Amino acid sequence: MQASRARPLVSFGGLYFGLAAAFLYLPILLLILFSFNDSRTLVFPLREFTTRWYAELLHSPELLRSLGNSLWVGLLSSLVATLLGTMAAIAIVRFRFRLQGLFMAVSTIPLVIPSVVLGVALLLVFAQFGVPLSLLAVGIGHTILNIPYAMLIVAARLAGFSNHLEEAGMDLGLTYWGTLLRVTLPISAPALLAAFLSSFTTSFDEFAVAFFLVGTEATLPVYLYSQLRFPSRLPLVVALTALVMVTSILIVLGTEWLQRRSLSTRRRSA
Repeated sequence: MQASRARPLVSFGGLYFGLAAAFLYLPILLLILFSFNDSRTLVFPLREFTTRWYAELLHSPELLRSLGNSLWVGLLSSLVATLLGTMAAIAIVRFRFRLQGLFMAVSTIPLVIPSVVLGVALLLVFAQFGVPLSLLAVGIGHTILNIPYAMLIVAARLAGFSNHLEEAGMDLGLTYWGTLLRVTLPISAPALLAAFLSSFTTSFDEFAVAFFLVGTEATLPVYLYSQLRFPSRLPLVVALTALVMVTSILIVLGTEWLQRRSLSTRRRSA
């Protein structure tokens, strides 16, 4: 009787999962499919299989320059965000101080503020202080945007192992900072890498903040948005977008693997 009642729930769950997966991933599959279509229009039926759009990506200096800009901004802002987020996570998990709840709330505000609002706010602040619109301004915006992600990922790892390990290190003669460098951070290395990869993915794909703060040197999302006005450039945009989507998915899967590895390490140490 119980088994007969469970079957409709299982079938409904499988149907829901299938519809959700199709809704999320079918557009990505279509995007990859059209990137190999020998046509400048994204319509069925497909004409011929070709890889010339990917080859033409290498002969577009503006596109390659915007790609380089996004890589540099993503790497530098992710490093700074991971560093600041790790410091904030250590302060929240390992210490008790006044206004700790307020500090936690302020640190996570970028998670709930829309990127458009954050971009406009930073634009007004930079205009007041005379900061020119540039890749540096975009990097500052992306750092602010990514600090909460890095902080929460590292804080979850720090909360997973006891501070007795740090106390044991200090009992053996290490200072607190030495214990931090030799015990705490090595144990948290998978979480640190996961925080960096999450921040890099967010920065590399981010559009709203970059749109308001970028100057003459565009990032890749801003460049792709500007190219949508030209129908002849659409196949190149589709091919590059397919590459970005596949790379982002691989990074997300790598981040998930690192988090699972960190969780398994935490369980073994417990």
